[in-house]
Amino acid sequence: MPDEPLHAIPAKHIFSAHLDVGTPSYVRNGPEGTKLIVAITGGTITGDRVNGIIVPNSGGDWVSVGANGSMRIDVRFTIQTDDDATIYVSYRGVLQNRRAICAPLFETGAEQYAWLNASQGIGLGNSSEQGVDYDFYLID
Repeated sequence: MPDEPLHAIPAKHIFSAHLDVGTPSYVRNGPEGTKLIVAITGGTITGDRVNGIIVPNSGGDWVSVGANGSMRIDVRFTIQTDDDATIYVSYRGVLQNRRAICAPLFETGAEQYAWLNASQGIGLGNSSEQGVDYDFYLID
């Protein structure tokens, strides 16, 4: 535990992402509430260190909606970078009034992106009829 209280989390912007999404399906009134399942059909990645596309149909978002209306997200997708590397992205988080707050992890075998394998991310996103837009940061 740090000797001083944490006043700010040091984070650097890594990339922005636009996720194209499909039509949701539902599993209603299950043991954990309602599941909203949304396919990620594609998208774009832009940033100073990572650029590319979201591989079409490489993932989705499994949203758990609690009886009290709380929403938790479980998202996975694959990035194909402009320099032909692949990066798997997975995260859990919460959705509050169309705003997502999440903690992504990254996996890759590409040497030029190996630094992502030991990094913890933070993501902030907003959903709309056009998809979901995120900004992803790494904790320093």
